[in-house]
Amino acid sequence: MKPLCKLALSLLLGIALSAAAATDLGNRQAFDRLLDESGLHLESSSSFIDIPISANPVLPYEHAMRHESGELELRFIIRPLNRIEIEYNDPHNAAPEPNHLFPLLFESLIDRLSANSNYNSRTLSEPEARDKFNAQWAALSIFDINPEFTSDYKNAILLAMHKNDHADAYTLFLYNDHEQAKILITAALATLSFTSKPVKIQ
Repeated sequence: MKPLCKLALSLLLGIALSAAAATDLGNRQAFDRLLDESGLHLESSSSFIDIPISANPVLPYEHAMRHESGELELRFIIRPLNRIEIEYNDPHNAAPEPNHLFPLLFESLIDRLSANSNYNSRTLSEPEARDKFNAQWAALSIFDINPEFTSDYKNAILLAMHKNDHADAYTLFLYNDHEQAKILITAALATLSFTSKPVKIQ
């Protein structure tokens, strides 16, 4: 594994432990504070209910919601950039800047969450990312989910977004039947987005 890929993976897991601790495994108020810290907004919908989260051996996540039909579950992964402390010991290269790590983090997440190497990804244009999520970058990937992450679902869509000096944020859409879930996914695509509020450094 390349040094930068190893770095991205260690950052994903290291910040995950910090963020998971901040949310206190299901404490909605703590999750709301994490959103506020990251400059993010979670759109509430009466069709989705909060569900408990639990420790996960593949990748910790900070919040989860399930549609009332049971056809779709959303899991949220938040990585505030102000928590990133990079220790980089490659004498031939400068340490990467936290605002420039998002493509590697996205790839590392897909590799960790997907059941195999068969996946399709698409990067949104800058205007699309800004209009839909108030983000500077956004991308989507569809894949079969790693059964060690969840055995309740077979399919996943990962939506990633980045905003400089704020956070890298991810919504994971979990489902079994694409035809039944696609309308719900389209409606819920912008459930998580960046707000115009300044980040509160803690």
